[in-house]
Amino acid sequence: MTDPTATPAWKTLEAQSAVIAPIHELIEHDRSEFRNTVAGVEVDFSRQRIDSTVWKDLKALVDQCHVAQARDDMFAGVHINTTEGRAVLHTALRLPRESVLQVDGVNVVEQVHAVLDEMAVLAEHVRDGTWKGFSGKRITSVVNIGIGGSNLGPAMAYEALRAFADRSIAFHFVSNVDPTDLTETLKLCDPEATLFIIASKTFTTTETMLNAQQARDWVLAAYQSKNKSEVVAQHFVPLSTNAKSVADFGIDPANMFGFWDWVGGRYSMDSAIGLSTMIAIGAVRFHEMLNGLYSVDCNFANEPWETNVAMQMGALAVWNRNFLKIETTAVLPYSQYLSRFPAYLQQLTMESNGKSVRTNGENVEYETGAIFWGEPGTNGQHSFYQLLHQGTSIVTCDIIVIARAQHELGVQQEVLVANAFAQASVLSRGISAQQLSESGLSSDLIAHKVMPGNRPVSLMLCQELTPYSLGALIALYEHSTFVQGAIWGINSFDQWGVELGKKVATGIQESFSATNHSDSFDASTEYSISKYLQMREQH
Repeated sequence: MTDPTATPAWKTLEAQSAVIAPIHELIEHDRSEFRNTVAGVEVDFSRQRIDSTVWKDLKALVDQCHVAQARDDMFAGVHINTTEGRAVLHTALRLPRESVLQVDGVNVVEQVHAVLDEMAVLAEHVRDGTWKGFSGKRITSVVNIGIGGSNLGPAMAYEALRAFADRSIAFHFVSNVDPTDLTETLKLCDPEATLFIIASKTFTTTETMLNAQQARDWVLAAYQSKNKSEVVAQHFVPLSTNAKSVADFGIDPANMFGFWDWVGGRYSMDSAIGLSTMIAIGAVRFHEMLNGLYSVDCNFANEPWETNVAMQMGALAVWNRNFLKIETTAVLPYSQYLSRFPAYLQQLTMESNGKSVRTNGENVEYETGAIFWGEPGTNGQHSFYQLLHQGTSIVTCDIIVIARAQHELGVQQEVLVANAFAQASVLSRGISAQQLSESGLSSDLIAHKVMPGNRPVSLMLCQELTPYSLGALIALYEHSTFVQGAIWGINSFDQWGVELGKKVATGIQESFSATNHSDSFDASTEYSISKYLQMREQH
């Protein structure tokens, strides 16, 4: 495995980072080489702190770290998730029906489309009223119960594509084990007209199954003496690979929508996990989203550096993180429909690349995984943009703009887009003390109004927000995340960091009902347990 810091390109980039000009100087020249269009999305890196030399050296870094070979291995079904011994094939979820991809002796494309066809049948039956609750009522509420990728993907996609959704059905997404999440959702639903989608690969995820069990009790209470298995069959659909646990829950495994261990949770929104999305927008639109994903897959798999947008995007993220020492990325969609997109990307990027160990078990000696966060514009402008413009921490910004609004209300879309472009300009260019002085500003205010600029910005411009363009945006970030991990030599497809907390939580929960607490906890945790039990008993 290549140590990226030992490559000639890494050393050259370190030297370049010390002398690269500020962005306000760079953008005074033609920057067309830093713009590309893929799947209808124009991706503009011209406001990034890069020049032609850096661009060439980033290509060299990609080559010297053998990213293309790692990419080809992923697409071919090689078990690149080495700690779990799995292939990584979310890209197979959007391959056309006629494609063939043999993995471990099986054409996985046939399996994928078989599940998609089954999903389409159920989605259409819910949408046209054929699928009814046990009492004969038409389904008017769909509740997706999952956590992590089983929640963030479907919730993001529904919000993003709400304009295409069937408005006769209300969609809800429950993830938190906090009883408030489920309780408040159930207040909005009729137990006789609600379909629950239980999304858990193992069907043992603690938060998901606790919520599912409470939802099952809520539905059964409405029917009381009726046959429980028949009631559950009409109101619960499992998305899982664990037939035994599904049966133990009370659902016939024949009604289970499966997926595969080569689909990671944060990459699963276009698998059976996307059933709620398909019910909302219909099978035709869902396939349009798959086509958007596939279009970017093709670009990433086949195009050279000069036109490979995701490859460029990932290498640029490494430049910002490792050479410009920028720790965070703000995702700023100027679209209310994309309000959940930053949260979705938080998991995709930080669960994937929040690693400090290389795939060979050695500790990394360089920074990995940037912190992702964000909110829609223009809301963020009246919240945290002050720090973006004048704070002491530099943040890279991904600004996403939709040219045509789904809804025309006077000049509001023009105001929205004008704000997006203005922020991109001011973040990158800033305004100097000299410019403020020449404008006639009082001298005692000049220091307070200086904007240093030099904040790197990527601007993504879509004509419309459609299932196709949403798929393209998702795939760009998926593959950018992969490129970063490949350069850093880490496994972007496991998540061992979340496991220890779960194990300790189980021990703490058991201690709540124990006569004597275990002495295996630290003193601070013992105090917290005791204080919690004391407060719980107080009236």
